[in-house]
Amino acid sequence: MNNDIEKVLYTQAQLNQKMDELADKLNQKYQNQQPVVIPVLNGAMIFASDMIKRLNFKLNIDPIKASSYEGVNSTGKVKIVQDIKSDVANRPVIFMEDIIDTGRTLKALSQEMKNRGAKSVEVVAMLDKPDTRMVDFHADYYGFKVPDEFLVGYGLDYDGLYRNLPYIGVLKHEVYA
Repeated sequence: MNNDIEKVLYTQAQLNQKMDELADKLNQKYQNQQPVVIPVLNGAMIFASDMIKRLNFKLNIDPIKASSYEGVNSTGKVKIVQDIKSDVANRPVIFMEDIIDTGRTLKALSQEMKNRGAKSVEVVAMLDKPDTRMVDFHADYYGFKVPDEFLVGYGLDYDGLYRNLPYIGVLKHEVYA
């Protein structure tokens, strides 16, 4: 697996430091609010798990699975594959996402939670890739702005593989070309 990586962008230590910083901000804001934390599966599974352990307020965890991709390309249409079970009416919602790429998925999911009566909706993403944004959408909190390269590791995948790498790296072009 490691031989398929062109370069490591962020080590586990760098990811941990950034998550500590993000958690400090969330801990201050949500201390007495009991939000619903919604990891966006499958990519955010590892990031959300590590982030949630750093949060010191009451919360509910309710993952959602949504997709706008076929292979490596976004179709532009977001569909909810697995919905949450929680009632979000009058509750804060925090989405946890591995990367904001086109922005379509998070924009659609955020609007859906607002339509369901969420008190507020915020997005926490480990990575923000603004060069590929197709809609006007920005994370409320993010770890790193990343270049328009094919990233894998720490939840990010290519064809379901590489999610288990403990770092975020650039996949060699010949692997996915």
